[in-house]
Amino acid sequence: MSDSGVFKIRPAGRHILTIGRDLIQDPYAAVVELVKNAYDADANKVDISFTKYVTSIENIDGKEIVHYGIKIRVSDDGHGMTRTVVTDKWMVPSTDDKQIRKISPKGRIMQGRKGIGRYASGILGNDLFLETVANGEKTSLLVNWADFENAEYLSDVDILIDTEKSNDSVGTALLMTGDETFLSEWDDEQFQRLKRELKKLMTPINDTKVSKDSVFEIYLTISGFDGVDENEVKIEPFPLFDLFDYKISGKVGSNGKGTLIYEMQKVRNSVPETIKFDFNKPTNCGEVVFDIHVFDREKEAIEDLINRGLVDDSGDFIGKLDARNLLNENNGIGVYRNGFRIRPLGDPDFDWLKLNKDRVQNPSKKIGSDQVIGIVSIESEEKSGLIEKSARDGLRENDAYSALQELTKEVISKLEERRFIYRSKAGISRKTLKIEKEFERLFSFDNLRKNVSSSLSRGKVNSITTSEIMGAIDEQEKEQNAAAKALKETVAIYQGQATMGKIVNVVIHEGRKPLDFFKNQVPLYKKYLEQYINGKTENLSVLSEKISGIETNAQILVSLFKKLDPLAAGKRGKRKGEWLKQEIEKTFEVFKTQLENFTWKVEISQDRDIQIYCWLQDIYSIFTNLIENSIYWINKKNIEKKEIIVSIHVDGYGVNYIDYKDSGPGIEKHLIESGVIFEPEFSTKPEHGTGLGLSIAGEAARRCGLDLKALYSNSGAYFRLERLEEN
Repeated sequence: MSDSGVFKIRPAGRHILTIGRDLIQDPYAAVVELVKNAYDADANKVDISFTKYVTSIENIDGKEIVHYGIKIRVSDDGHGMTRTVVTDKWMVPSTDDKQIRKISPKGRIMQGRKGIGRYASGILGNDLFLETVANGEKTSLLVNWADFENAEYLSDVDILIDTEKSNDSVGTALLMTGDETFLSEWDDEQFQRLKRELKKLMTPINDTKVSKDSVFEIYLTISGFDGVDENEVKIEPFPLFDLFDYKISGKVGSNGKGTLIYEMQKVRNSVPETIKFDFNKPTNCGEVVFDIHVFDREKEAIEDLINRGLVDDSGDFIGKLDARNLLNENNGIGVYRNGFRIRPLGDPDFDWLKLNKDRVQNPSKKIGSDQVIGIVSIESEEKSGLIEKSARDGLRENDAYSALQELTKEVISKLEERRFIYRSKAGISRKTLKIEKEFERLFSFDNLRKNVSSSLSRGKVNSITTSEIMGAIDEQEKEQNAAAKALKETVAIYQGQATMGKIVNVVIHEGRKPLDFFKNQVPLYKKYLEQYINGKTENLSVLSEKISGIETNAQILVSLFKKLDPLAAGKRGKRKGEWLKQEIEKTFEVFKTQLENFTWKVEISQDRDIQIYCWLQDIYSIFTNLIENSIYWINKKNIEKKEIIVSIHVDGYGVNYIDYKDSGPGIEKHLIESGVIFEPEFSTKPEHGTGLGLSIAGEAARRCGLDLKALYSNSGAYFRLERLEEN
């Protein structure tokens, strides 16, 4: 007997509930879906009303028990639906109608393309009453969601549809009625969140992809709920949006090139800066438009924010606590498509860019998610590869999504750099110290000596007493200077050890090959040795060859560990003359493997090497950090020409200056002019750069009698180590 045959997939009755209640995240998302449908219907206005009403009254033991329910009505003045549209499209789950049409009659780009948004009403109540008017006819139907819960198959549920002539205005209204279970979902806190969701639903900026003559207004009314304002409220964008401290906006094309505008409102009449942006590769997520607003959170910044015009719905200035709470509740960078936000990207508790994680690594430079309100506008799924999940819970985490994250963080970094510079100059951020200069200032007694001498003179203190007091100051200065010298040496050791960390990474990477050799070959040595002891000599020649391999790989390890020697000392000896060209070349040798595809050389303006009076560790600290940066950025930006040139220029007094140039992407002019690249904690590396490299190199240079500067160049990074005049 054969069991073969043809069968059809028969969706269970509760399948429709799975589409609505199980796929839609929460009641806020459900309301948003219905509002989007009103937009697709070319509505100019959508009204949302929540009403608490009495469902029944019981008398139990002489006590009156009142039961309440909830009515949610979403109505619009769109083009409505005919009976045919209701039966052939509205009642067909996952219809591709909007995906095929794409554009509404008024030119709006369709928001609901999955064909399931209307079933979100199942999360709002027990039943749904639909009433829609089009072409002089009114069509209505009632859906009881319990019928689907109880039906074995979807086809078992019958829905009565009524159509009649009507003179009513065109449009659609959906009425969801729910019992106490659905009512319990809503209180003042939930309504406040719904308002926030609706305020963030549509982008407050002009989107070129949205029809220019398209007016779409949202109104919300709440009735019968204790402690909730019953006035009709028009949903408007947050007043915070235009009161930013810093802002970066603009467009980046799919080729990775674009123009950004940086603005700041911390200083009156500041001039916007135009930034030519180059991602150095295609975006891999289509064209992207940015409008990112950042707020400082210090007390003074909050006061400035209020003074800029932060008012409540009544037009009154709000207090500092309310302003801070407003930032807490309404921050986030939203992703928008065709003017509508893709939830939950942009929710305060959904840090899709991992801004808070980056801020922990570098709090002085990086911004946190609670400091930013931003808009990232993306293209269609076909153009961008950014695909919305069917469950309305964001974008699929594919390659295009990763590319969008990388691109957005790169754009934000342009704002962070400029914000860091301003805050450093204005004394707002945590003060970064130049160690050598701070030691000189801290242990200098010149001002004290001058002030004491002046005071003694004015007080007519005799010369013997004055001499004794000034002598005591001199003795104290000698003791303090001895302490300062010890501290300077300790700091230099620590800086050397920080540099050694980079070299250790190189040693570990290069040391794996010889270590693997020992790991794999030692068991064979034992085997051949045992055979030899037992009189088998045929493998003696093989054993001899492998012993040669031991010698070669051991020498590799010895060479690797020698690279650590200049920085491994527990204390520093005396400064002495070091052959400069030779030691710089040794530093390059540390990175031999990483420089395999590079062209590098050290040139000198005379035939022979020259000595420089310094600590050897400092030469390594300077050039290790410079070389490591060059390798990183040349590889990061996929630069074809990989080149590093060091030129030593000598005059009659010794080293005049040393030029270090590479073929990388170079350093932006504003970063060089501000000097911020030498500040600890400032880094342009996206992977949590510490910002210590150039700072350490600068301190080491001063100990060598050199001043490390960055010079602007159109063809890569350009550093100059120039002889200090006092040396």
